[in-house]
Amino acid sequence: MSGSLLILTGPPGAGKSTVARLVTEHAPRPTVHLHTDSFYVWIRTGFVPPYLPESARQNDVVLGVIAEAACGYARGGYDVVLDGVVGPWALDPFRDAAKRDGLDLFYVVLRPSLDVTLARGTARDATELTDVEPLTGMHGAFADLGELETHVMDTTDQTVEETANAVRRRARSAPYSL
Repeated sequence: MSGSLLILTGPPGAGKSTVARLVTEHAPRPTVHLHTDSFYVWIRTGFVPPYLPESARQNDVVLGVIAEAACGYARGGYDVVLDGVVGPWALDPFRDAAKRDGLDLFYVVLRPSLDVTLARGTARDATELTDVEPLTGMHGAFADLGELETHVMDTTDQTVEETANAVRRRARSAPYSL
């Protein structure tokens, strides 16, 4: 029996990694937490911060690798929670791989207010992105998702536990399906 793929996304500081960890730790089925940042830090020479315009080719390669890894786990029977900045502009590799493999694909955008995003993002460890300008820009990239706006969970006033519970209850349902 195949697993499914849940892309848990939003701007940096939205709580993706913490929520993904909570959701996967107590999952009822075998579940994998794929953290997209890991795929980027493996690039040792020639790395370009993925939020810069000149990172387009690198991002295409990395997203393709992530999609294949996620679908590989799902084909093997694992549910996958993929956490990372995966905007609508980056969904094609996931849609293509999930369709090819006959896998259920879900997309959830955690979107707290800009104030909450900046407060969380700038308070993170120095190894994480903490600069206000790119944090603001990436928050803006998730501000109006058009037809995918129904995939947004406003987490501004939620604790991380409340958000994790909402993801557990609702994320793998028709409104969040791609």
